[in-house]
Parts: sequence; structure tokens; C-alpha cells
Amino acid sequence: MLRIEHLTKKFGSKVAVDDLSLHIQPGELFGFIGHNGAGKTTTLKSAVGILRPDEGEIFIDGISLAEKPLECKKKLAYIPDNPDLYDFMTGIKYLNFVGDIYGVPADERHALINKYAEAFEIKGNLGQSVQSYSHGMKQKLALISALIHSPKLIIMDEPFVGLDPKSSHVLKEIMADICSQGGAIFFSTHVLEVAEKLCHKVAIIKNGRLVVSGTMDEVKGDDSLESVFLELEE
Repeated sequence: MLRIEHLTKKFGSKVAVDDLSLHIQPGELFGFIGHNGAGKTTTLKSAVGILRPDEGEIFIDGISLAEKPLECKKKLAYIPDNPDLYDFMTGIKYLNFVGDIYGVPADERHALINKYAEAFEIKGNLGQSVQSYSHGMKQKLALISALIHSPKLIIMDEPFVGLDPKSSHVLKEIMADICSQGGAIFFSTHVLEVAEKLCHKVAIIKNGRLVVSGTMDEVKGDDSLESVFLELEE
């Protein structure tokens, strides 16, 4: 579903991501872990076409992101660590705006908005201005906007930040359900306990380079993911 081949991205003389290759298959929930500044966000932004790689190629569902960016972006959704939404809109107008962009039929859109707005307990706030939303509410709105066009691939940067415990639980269930239906999720997180319990596979990045990647059992063995991460960070 997502194939990153020898990705390198530089900012001036700094190499943010150095020759990184990852493959995320349909049905996989893939965690991406690393310290602040390790290159996680740069990798995710490159994978969705926000940043252009200096070297390497990225494929979404077998299609080259460089050659057919719009076709690729129709298949995915991206949720940044700090959602940048249109504050002048109400929540429902923003969701309909996103639905229009992706050409989601009105009846399907209405059903999905209701489903996810109720799940995240934000339905009663959709008539309010996004400007009045808390960070957590904006995060929920961004999640719903990503889900209403039923993407094959969802890429998320620290999706649990700002969510209350109940909403975090709801999101975990949604992520697992998407993967059980053949979708794929690639997300970064600092919450190692969540990654350990939730992910099928995990990759650890350090100073722009991939340190280890594989199934959760392959990466952590008999240890906890936290102990493996701390050992690799030394």
C-alpha cells in the first residue's frame, strides 16, 4: 500500500532522512518511532507529497507519487501532529468542504459524518466555528475529515496527542477496523505502550536513519518496546 524506496531528504546541509526504505502492506498497522528530530515528520510529509524527496521514490498502492500525485492523494489521508484547519468555517462546513474535494456522495458523506461525530462525541459541536474548538476537538475534526472519504491508506503524525482517553480508545478501534478491512495505517507516536499493543509492525528511526524494522515480535523479542527503544537510543 505504501512503498518508500531509499528516501533521502535534506534541509541545507542537514540530512533529515537518510536512505530510508519501508514497505507497508494492506491490512498492516505500522508504527513509526523515534526521538524528537529523528526524521519521523519529514518521512511522513514526504510520503504524502508535502515534501519532495531529494533522492528515492514513493509509491501509493503501486502508483508513483512523483508521476501521479493527484491519483495517489485520492487514495490516502494525512493527519498532521497539529491540524491546520480553516478557523472561519463551522465544523460541518469544513467536513462538507473536504467531502466535496474528494467527491464523496451526499448520502454516504452524511452517514459517515454522523457515525464518526457520534463516536468522537463532537456531533453537537459541528455547528460551531472551528476557531472556538479546543486542540482536542480540532484533532477529532481532522480525524473525521480523514475518514469520510474511506481512504485505503491513512498516515498520521502523533494522532493520540490532545485526545481524551475515551476518544483515544475509539481511535484505536477505528484503526484496527480499517486494517481488518484491508486498509493500511502508518503513524508516528511517542506512546510506546500504544504502539506495542496496537501495531502489527514497527520501525525505529534515529538521526534520519532506519535502525530496525519488522513485526512487533521481531523488534522487541522478549523485552518491552520501551526497553528496546531506550537501548537503541543510547
